[in-house]
Order: sequence, then C-alpha cells, then structure tokens
Amino acid sequence: MARSPELTSRIMSAIKSTNTSPELRLRRALWARGLRFRVHVKSLPGRPDIVFPRAKIAVFCDGDYWHGHNWALRGFMSLPEELATYKPYWREKILGNVRRDEVNNQKLTELGWTVIRVWESEIKAATQKWVDFIEASYRENLAKGTGQTGGGGRPQPVSGRPKSPVGKNSGD
Repeated sequence: MARSPELTSRIMSAIKSTNTSPELRLRRALWARGLRFRVHVKSLPGRPDIVFPRAKIAVFCDGDYWHGHNWALRGFMSLPEELATYKPYWREKILGNVRRDEVNNQKLTELGWTVIRVWESEIKAATQKWVDFIEASYRENLAKGTGQTGGGGRPQPVSGRPKSPVGKNSGD
C-alpha cells in the first residue's frame, strides 16, 4: 500500500538538516584531534557544517539521499538511473540540491576557500580517515599562508569532491 502524500511529507519534514549523527561524529573526532572550528556559518555560501576560518576550509557533511549519492549505495549505475524511479517532485528536489551544491562550491572557491564534501556513509565507514584528510588539508593551508591571518596565499580549488581518503572516489 502506498503512503499518503501527507504521511510522506510528515516523515520527510522530520529529517534534520543540521547536527545530524554523521556531522556530530565528525565534529567530535575533529575536536578530539585538537582542531577548533565554527559550525553552520551563515555568512558563507551554502552555510557549511564545519568551518576552519584561519585555514579557509569549509566542510559539508552531505546526506546520501538528499545530495544525490543514494544511487551508489542502492546498486544503481548512476544518479539519473535512480532518479528515474522517483516521483517528479523528489527528482527535482534532489537535482536542485546537487545544482545548489555545485554553485556553492564555486562561490566558496572564488572566495579562496577549500571545499571538502563528505558523504554521510563515508563518515560512518571511515571517520578517522576523513579526520586525517581534513587535518592534513588544514595544516597544508596554514603552511601555505592561506587564510585570514596568513600571507594571502590561495588554496588549490577543489572541483566538486576531493579524492576520498578511503580509497574510492567520493564523487562517484
């Protein structure tokens, strides 16, 4: 039996967009490593989940479903293949999120920020590897003089998602 639109709406509206379990897991691990950051900075495009202002790094903890990665977890060959099974509303909602992510990546890069996007499933599978990756990026940016207190250097732009430290491309 199919769910009513009202029930689907109630279920989907109950899903949190900030302070999700994967986001909190990553934040706790970064904090335990001694890295200090800001959260949900409204003044930056996309309102990144984790921000390192001195190193100019913006980290997004993206939900697999909402940001177009669910296809890889469900055995589809591509996002369009999975979206073909969705109702038009949800197809457009997810595609809109993906487009907005790309625009925000571009805006942040143009402002001199390094953008790191991590899938929730990757945080769950390999939190410490992502902490290592983020810490290495943080230290590299500080060493280059990137950031508000540095020598005005600019990080190398990250197009979309960086290569995953867990051995597979996180943009797949």
